[in-house]
Amino acid sequence: MSIHEELQIFWNAYVAAYRAGDAKTCGAMFTADAELHSPYAPPARGRDAIEALHATWTNGHSEATDKKMTVMHAGKSGDLAWCLATYTEGLEVGNGTSVDVFERQPDGSWLIRVCSLNSTD
Repeated sequence: MSIHEELQIFWNAYVAAYRAGDAKTCGAMFTADAELHSPYAPPARGRDAIEALHATWTNGHSEATDKKMTVMHAGKSGDLAWCLATYTEGLEVGNGTSVDVFERQPDGSWLIRVCSLNSTD
């Protein structure tokens, strides 16, 4: 399976958790010391802060069900991978790109180490 396919599967799982309002699962998809940079909130550093941010984003937002992530470009080297993905979340929230660095875990899975959301609205 290509890294593009692996990371699209990852994002599909993330979107399913996001749409369900499952901030805990969203947060668990980041490394313990991850960083999330976003135009929608101050930077979040660490899994707990990222989970709390997702709780804010998904709590009571009907637009959460419209969330989509599509990998445009991806690559990997050793235990690191990266991707450029587009996101859309409906008119109320917005659209943009996400630039992400992933770390392979001992079990072979990927977790996000750095995420930068960039609004195109």
